[in-house]
Amino acid sequence: MKLTGGVLVLTAGLCAAADPVERQIGFDHDQPGQPPSGWTQAITGDGMPVWHVEAAADAPSPPHVLKQSGQVPRRSFPVCLPDASAVRDGFVEVKFKPISGEIDQAAGLVWRAQDANNYYLCRANALENNVVLYKVHQGQRTALDIVRRKGGYGVDVKVPSGQWQTLRVEFAGAQFRVLLDGRELFKVEDHTFTQPGKVGLWTKADSVTAFDDLRFGTVR
Repeated sequence: MKLTGGVLVLTAGLCAAADPVERQIGFDHDQPGQPPSGWTQAITGDGMPVWHVEAAADAPSPPHVLKQSGQVPRRSFPVCLPDASAVRDGFVEVKFKPISGEIDQAAGLVWRAQDANNYYLCRANALENNVVLYKVHQGQRTALDIVRRKGGYGVDVKVPSGQWQTLRVEFAGAQFRVLLDGRELFKVEDHTFTQPGKVGLWTKADSVTAFDDLRFGTVR
């Protein structure tokens, strides 16, 4: 393994194997005030996202975190994707801290991303105190039904602003499992995106959100 641009790179690929492969990405070797090395910034909608590495005294893995601070239109979604992160079946997890936002205080995980307009998304929102799983298809975001429940909008759960929390999604085929701080919240089934795609991070509108310790790979 080697450390490149703050990315722990494992020499084995993310494929079916006897020993599952996991990657963890931190930002401690990146330059504060600059975008993270080896990531692509994008947006679903309009506006200019601002993804910069910053020093943070309370970082889960000191000294740096990644923060999105660009304010974009209400229906636009900043996205940031590690360049080498194609996964079909596996998991993605991140530590996040909602910082501010009058419209939204959102932190999201993306998986099976084909481009900036087509991906799965699970997001936690500190203003709404809920977690919702969506598909973003051709730029349109649609909330997906929870298994054994028709309708509704995710689940209500406390998402404290100004505190670090851990969001995780496990995905295999059409089955998705969502956890917040290690507690399972719900499951979803959907068949829209079946091919491997990138994992990554997401925010919305005027959300200012910090992230650290992105992990992804195959489920153990």
